[in-house]
Amino acid sequence: MRRLVDLIYRALDILLGLLLSGMALMVFLNVILRYAFDSGIAVSEELSRFFFVWLTFIGAVVAHHHHMHMGMETVVAACGRRARMVLMGLSDLVIIGCSVVLFWGTWKQLPLNMSMTAPVTMTPMGWVYGTGLFTATGIILITLERLFRLLTGRLTEEELARFVGEFHDADKIEGHMS
Repeated sequence: MRRLVDLIYRALDILLGLLLSGMALMVFLNVILRYAFDSGIAVSEELSRFFFVWLTFIGAVVAHHHHMHMGMETVVAACGRRARMVLMGLSDLVIIGCSVVLFWGTWKQLPLNMSMTAPVTMTPMGWVYGTGLFTATGIILITLERLFRLLTGRLTEEELARFVGEFHDADKIEGHMS
């Protein structure tokens, strides 16, 4: 199971790299074409915006998986282990709640967005704005799994230290916790 999860995140990392590369290439080419030839590629402007949206929303899921989102580490670091675990559980519940709101709002807007098309590519806008479904689902699943491990006592010291913002290296954690 762990291999499958690692494979999925590796695929997402590759997709993020492709989106970023595609976006940078399209913008660069348009700048060159406008500066040198007073023209541009209309589709590249639209696609680079779409790539940016997907890059941001897929990146949010990957960042959440790696515990890289902003937190209140200063407050949490001042607490003991038990309080840290309680705060982590409360944080996870808030994250799940916000992600459910994102999912529900995206779901309600999807029919409207699928009926509108982008002006140049004629792509249904639901493919752009529907990224909220992917992001909300991904974050909910990651958080539910982490909350389950917290409630069943399977949370590692490394994960708790990452939540507090203390360390990102397992070797340093072992030396610090003992």
